[in-house]
Order: sequence, then structure tokens, then C-alpha cells
Amino acid sequence: MRRNRITSFLIVALAAIVFACAPKEQVVFKSINNILLDGDMGGTPLLKGDALFFNPNKIQTRLKEIKVDVMVDGKKAAEVDQIMDLLIPKQSDFTVPIQAKLSLQDMGLLDAVIGFFGGKKYQVQFVGYIRIVKHGVTIKVPVKYNEEIKLK
Repeated sequence: MRRNRITSFLIVALAAIVFACAPKEQVVFKSINNILLDGDMGGTPLLKGDALFFNPNKIQTRLKEIKVDVMVDGKKAAEVDQIMDLLIPKQSDFTVPIQAKLSLQDMGLLDAVIGFFGGKKYQVQFVGYIRIVKHGVTIKVPVKYNEEIKLK
């Protein structure tokens, strides 16, 4: 019986230590800047940009994953699925370069891509999450951003 109490106490103490080291406040997604349409070596269109975040915490953390769907005029156009190991500085803004291959399976989307080059305006939405880690504690930070953009 005494051994169970000691084991329970150790588990609770260890959990308290781990969660005390976890970020107190959630990392904040602010915007996506420098959005542009480019191509890769195979000619596949790539949507590129810089995701801007703010870490309000007094501790550094690590960015491990970005998983975001890109919607153009309400249609899923691309998916950002990047695994990384990026140090996030404490109490500061940080920028993460992102890129997504555009899916041309939907013919309506092909028209949108052609319109990108013509400078037409589109409603672009980024929806998903980033995953950050500190001392083994994983936190998913939601990303939801809308912007009307004119790509060149």
C-alpha cells in the first residue's frame, strides 16, 4: 500500500514538472506575408509565403510540424505538410517559410491558376495547425487566416 502511494506521488510530481515547463500561453498565428506563385523543376505551380507567428512565452520552444490546407475561392487548392525542427525564440515574432504544391485536378482550379498570372483577385484561406514541442509536451496551435490577394 505504501509503495502505491510513493509511486502515485512520483507520477504526480513528474507530471507537474513536465507541465510546469510547458508554454503557459498559446503561440499566436498573425498572418501570411509575401504570398507568391512560383514553379518547381517539374513545372508544378508552388504557392509560397512566410507565416508570421508570435511566441508570448518566456521560454523557447521548437516548431516540429506545419499542416495547413490552402483554399482558393472555397476550393482546396493545396496542402502545406512540412516536418521541421525550428527553434522558436521567447517573447518575439518569428517567421516560417511555407510552400505548397497546387493541385490541378479540379478544372475550376486550373482557371484560378491561369487567373493568378493575370492578376485577378482571389479569396485565399489557410486552415490547419502547427505543432510545437517543449520538454516532450506537444501543443497544436490552430491556424486560420483569410485574405483577398492578387497574385502576380
